[in-house]
This record gives sequence, C-alpha cells and structure tokens, in this order.
Amino acid sequence: MIGFKRTLMLGAGMALALLSGCDGGGGGGGGPSAGDSGGVVAPLPAPTPVGFTEGDAARLAKQATFGPTPALVARIKDIGVNAWLDEQLAATGSSYADLAAGEVRRDFCASGDAVCSRAHFSRTPVAMRFYADAVMGQDQLRQRVALALGQLIVASEQEVNSAAGIAALNQIFLANAFGNYRDILSQVTMLGYMGDYLDMADSNKSAPSENYARELLQLFSMGPDQLNMDGTPVLDATGARVANYTPDDVKAVARALTGWTYARVGGAATSDGNARDYSKPMIPNPARYDSTAKSFLGVTVPAGAAQDASVAAVVDVAFNHPSTAPRVASFLIGQLVTSNPTPGYIGRVAAAFANNGGGVRGDLKAVVRAILTDAEARGAPGPNAGKVKEPILLMTALARAIGFSTDGYVFVTRDGGLAQPVMRAPSVFNFYPPDYPLPGSPTLKSPASKLLNTSNVLRWHNFVYDWTIGGDATRAEFAVDSGLPMSSLTQPQWGAWEAFGADLDGMVARINLLLFANTLSQAQKDALKAAASPITNTDPTIQARKRAQMMLYVAASSPLFLVDR
Repeated sequence: MIGFKRTLMLGAGMALALLSGCDGGGGGGGGPSAGDSGGVVAPLPAPTPVGFTEGDAARLAKQATFGPTPALVARIKDIGVNAWLDEQLAATGSSYADLAAGEVRRDFCASGDAVCSRAHFSRTPVAMRFYADAVMGQDQLRQRVALALGQLIVASEQEVNSAAGIAALNQIFLANAFGNYRDILSQVTMLGYMGDYLDMADSNKSAPSENYARELLQLFSMGPDQLNMDGTPVLDATGARVANYTPDDVKAVARALTGWTYARVGGAATSDGNARDYSKPMIPNPARYDSTAKSFLGVTVPAGAAQDASVAAVVDVAFNHPSTAPRVASFLIGQLVTSNPTPGYIGRVAAAFANNGGGVRGDLKAVVRAILTDAEARGAPGPNAGKVKEPILLMTALARAIGFSTDGYVFVTRDGGLAQPVMRAPSVFNFYPPDYPLPGSPTLKSPASKLLNTSNVLRWHNFVYDWTIGGDATRAEFAVDSGLPMSSLTQPQWGAWEAFGADLDGMVARINLLLFANTLSQAQKDALKAAASPITNTDPTIQARKRAQMMLYVAASSPLFLVDR
C-alpha cells in the first residue's frame, strides 16, 4: 500500500512539474507597448472577437467572477462579451443589508457567550455571506468589483469588531459597485464603522484627528503623487515626483471633518459608549466642529459653513482631483485583469472614469466595462500578462470548479490560515500594497506575491490537497457547526465528476477549461491523465471521483493555476 501511494504521488509530482511553467504573474497584455501613453484616448467597447472560443469565455470568467463554471462559460460563449457584461451590470441578488440592520449594544451578549459574540461582534456572519454568494450567487461581477473596492478603501475587524458595521461598509461597495465613485467616498466618509477605524468619529476642533483625512487622500482617492492620466508620475524640472498635497492640506481637511459622532442604538444618549451604532452614518456634534475658514488643495470652506458642506467640499476635492481617475483605474485593472497594465490601458480606463461618454465623472459601470473590453484584457496575453491569484480567489475558484454548495462558514475557518481573512486586513494598507514588486524583477509588480512566503505556500498547497484528494462530502470541516446558529452545511458536488466514469479525457477537458482556460499543452494534459490512471476501485463511481480529485489536486496546486492570465 505504501508503495502504491508513493507511485501515485510520484505521478502527481511529475504532472505538477509539467504544470509549473509560468512567469510569476506580471502584466503587459497584447495591447499597446509599455511606452504608449495613450491616456486621453477614450475606450471603445470592442465587439466580441470573431472566433470567440470557450477558452476566451473562461478567461473572461477568471477576470470578472469568482471562478469559471461549465454553465457560466457556456453562457458567455453563447451570448458574447458585451451581452454578458450587460447581464452582469444589471444583475443583483447578493446583499448584506439584513446583517447591517442588526447592530446591538456592546453589552448585549452575556459574559462568556461566544456564540452571541461571534454573531454580533466579529466578521463571521458577513464573511460567511460573502463566500456563499461568491461561490453560488449570480451577480458575480458586482461581487468581484465590490471586493476590489473593499481592498482599496479598507476598514477592518482587526480594529473594530462590529458585524453590522462590517456589513454596512461592504453593502456600500456592493450597492455602488456600478454606481458613482463619489457616492462611495461620501458614504464611507460618514459611516460610523469607518469613523471608529480611522478616528473621524468624535474628532474635536481642539485637536482634530488627521487619520481619516490622510488616508482619504493617500489611499482612497488621489494618492500621494501627481499622476498623468496614463498613471505615470508627473515630474518636476529635476525629475522628482510632485506631491499631491502638503501636511497643511491634511491638517485643514482634518479640521473640516470635525464635529461628528456615532448614531446610537435605540436612540440612546450620545454619552452612552455601549450604544454606538457602527452601521449608520454619523450624526453632528456641533460643539466639536471647527467652524472657522479652512483652505486645502485650492478650495476654501468659508467660516460658518455647515458641517455637511465642509464634508462635501472634502469629498469633492478628493473625487475631482486629476490623479484620482488614473489611480482608481490602475487599482481596479490590477484587481481584475493584470498587475502591470500598460500606460495606454490605464489611460483608456481613466478616461472612462473622467467622462463616461455622457459627461459624468466617476461612473463605475463605464469604468468596469472599459477594463474588461479593452484590448489588453481581451487580446492574446503577452509573456508577462496576468496576476497572481490571491487566497480568496484560490478558494472560490477551486470550489466553483469542483461544484460547491455552502453557507460560507468553512471558508471563514480557512482564509486566516491562508493569510487573507476577508474583511480583516492587517491595516488600512490592505493585505498587500498595489506596487509590491515581483521578486526577481526590477520593473514588474505582483501585489499578491507579498503573501507567498514559504509557510503560506505550504498552507495553500495543503488546503488544495484537503479539498481535492481529501475532499469527500463526509469531510469533518464541511459539517454543520453546532455552535454557530447561522451555519448550515458545505457540500462538494462530486456527482458531475463521477458522471465521467472512465472518461479521463473528458475530465481533463473540463479541468483544462475551468482552471486553465484551455491553455494546457498536450504534454500537460497527458501528465494529468498519467497521475490519475493508476487509481482503481471496484466501485466505478468511487474510482471516477478519486481520479478527478487527483487531477484537480495536481492542477490546482500548480503555479500555472495560481497565475491568471
């Protein structure tokens, strides 16, 4: 038996070696060259290419969803790129609104009641909803964009543990994923959850907190340095970068954002610290508001201006700044398509942010369409195209390829060990910086590679093993958690794989489509078959499942799968 296992794993290792050919996930697709500035050229949605294949459809699914499925690929292939995008831009279904309505007092749970605390004062119920919808929901593109926005505008359970507040923040991203970016900035600025996370709540004119003011400018909008529309930095006569704002700008913005406090649960007094409602917009506390004149970034808020007028002035400055369009464009491209877009690609998407064609700035529907229909997204990928698949997407893509039904809980128990617990980023800078360098390259970026240390790579590999070779429906972690009332069940649906019977070529074809967008060579396909062929069982159903699990293990633990191109 030991010798048989060794033979199987040797075959798996040989197959994995053949699936390791990748460049590490740089960018630069088949579009304009890296020197093409192209930043003022408005993007034009391209028609579905002639000869649009199943592989092309699967590639779009990798960029715009949480992972291809057979039905999804067939739908995209059947109706084409733009018609499918029209469907997705109109699709709804996922929501955190009910969870956001559940804020309770901080002393609501009895001492030691872990079940109550987890339900109300952790990310667990919201993260469960996220994973369940990501795996099974139909509004896939909305959810992918919402996840991207939540990695640009970060607040985290690491600092503020309110389930309703986490839900309210993520509902802003979900509801406005195809709305206007200004509305997102405005709503996030006023949300009590963000107010606690970055200290705008209870900021007093006597000592204004600069935390939210700084991060709004540095991370959520324009960034620290001036950018051309194509994302390249503006340089002064000495070749140095030009700053977007000064410390005095930050101080003045902080003064403009004083005088707000939390809404209270049940209408409690504002002095009741246990009644803070993190799920609602903050309310004014006029005694703490700095009503004197403030000047920042070329704008002056006159003395005596109302508090909401001061906030609106701050949001308008951040939203309308020339650097905001290329910065948001570059970030969203990096989240959906490639870590290293050319300046031309950034410029075309930034142009859609600046003007959707109807004179509207910040229309994310136009931005998302521009990202996904651009030549660099739809054309043949260049040698450095794509990006490393971060753990959240590794988990969901594998689950969707296998076929999962889930309440999301098993994903929540796993994602921390994979270094990316959704909604619990270690800081306002997210799990990784967008400019993290690709190891070994002097020029390319690979943000998610920051998570690829030796320990994490081993954990990722073991996770794939557990959910493939060890992934029968009877696996203990898939069962209902008796200590979690909102838990139901997770079940891998192996029936579709068992239906292949002895048809290894059919299994390989499905793996090639769903995990690799039909890019495997014949040698790689043969290696997958060779890894599975030694597995035999007198029960043909069990044999088919175990063979599929072996091939999925080899495929999903390979570097080729971990880089989406």
